[in-house]
Amino acid sequence: MEYGAMNNSLFAASAADLTIERIRALAARLDQVESLTLEYKSEYSSSLVQTIAAMANTYGGMILVGINDRVEPGIERVVGVDAQATIDQIVSGCSTMLDPPWEPAFFNVPLDDESGRSVVVIRVDADVAPRPVLVKLKAPIRLSGRNATADRNRLLQLAREEPSARVLPMGQNVMSPNLERDNEGKATADFILRTGINLPMGQAGAWRPLSERTVDALAQALNDSAFPPALRNLGNGAIDYDTGFRRLGHNRARKARLVWQAAGWPADKTHLVEAIVSVDLPEPYGAATSAVASVTIDVIARVCQYAEGRGKAGWTHRYPVPDLAVLFDGLLKTAVDPKVVAEIARIADIDPALVAQPRELHLVADRQVKELLASHGLEEIPEAGASAGGVFRANPALDLRSFTDRQEQVDDWLRQLGLDAGLTGMESLVERYRATAPMPV
Repeated sequence: MEYGAMNNSLFAASAADLTIERIRALAARLDQVESLTLEYKSEYSSSLVQTIAAMANTYGGMILVGINDRVEPGIERVVGVDAQATIDQIVSGCSTMLDPPWEPAFFNVPLDDESGRSVVVIRVDADVAPRPVLVKLKAPIRLSGRNATADRNRLLQLAREEPSARVLPMGQNVMSPNLERDNEGKATADFILRTGINLPMGQAGAWRPLSERTVDALAQALNDSAFPPALRNLGNGAIDYDTGFRRLGHNRARKARLVWQAAGWPADKTHLVEAIVSVDLPEPYGAATSAVASVTIDVIARVCQYAEGRGKAGWTHRYPVPDLAVLFDGLLKTAVDPKVVAEIARIADIDPALVAQPRELHLVADRQVKELLASHGLEEIPEAGASAGGVFRANPALDLRSFTDRQEQVDDWLRQLGLDAGLTGMESLVERYRATAPMPV
């Protein structure tokens, strides 16, 4: 059976999932240090309010109060605090020190002993903070594991920011992909599908180049995941062989590009299905607010074009909805696979618990979506207009490591895909598919 239904990111975990066991596991990591979005405090101090402002003006983050910021042999790191007294101090500090006054979210996590003490989890959401948040007429910002003051340009940027332009919570914003085109302006693929995450960088990860061994380990984790079978399934039996994930194309000291390709026959004509996993680390000399890594996963499909290119000997192809369900599920399952997450965390030098789950899916097609889908049970809505893709948001309340939650998300995306394409019948089609689909082992 799959890993239990616990959100794999403490940044997005519900109050019920913020357990002392998870916090102890995070604090026990000897290599876990304070970062762009994480800080430990043994008790309240005025510098804690400064950190709240700095995170609010940068990418948000989490502060754990009641945990020593240093790991020393023989010294208990999780010490706890008087939760109510500490929260009262924080609220008072935010009211008197922050301009404008603003409070982040607080969570009281009791220790698993009889001390009556707790760890207070402070979650700073940069998307809802009234930026810029000032302290003594200055705007603190967050660097890797410490606070600094915004320069004039950054302060002006914060002051001019529209609410709609603010950052999404860590891990949720993905740049929309573009379909490549040939010299005649024709798209070179049926569609491209993209998801991904942004993640904070640890102290060492922000400065060191990518390790060959770590990138190789990520490629192996991808090859061992649910991704390759889902990609092969998309080929609808036309795939003759595949390469597995390996380095290909533009790879550099701070950029890795792992590519999986599958070909039909003749093998040298086209890649029916292609997947590209790109890891981009920020430049160490870049702006303080850009110290965020990105992991992007693209799926590029060309089965329709392959079929059309074979002429009389070929066939016309449309993608069955169950094949897309398998692809969506495989994509999400891979993004939260413990081995894949562990390797991504190793690259960024952070704890795996800080690797966010993907919350966006982008689809860009070379034709109307209704012309991509097999019409089994689907009917066009008259005068519904055209759709060549879209952006699909994930429900943040769902844990994508849980089979049932992931299935719910995939089904929601399929229903949205059908309605946005001007089609009815997707709901019934998905229900029929689920009634016959095998359960995970």
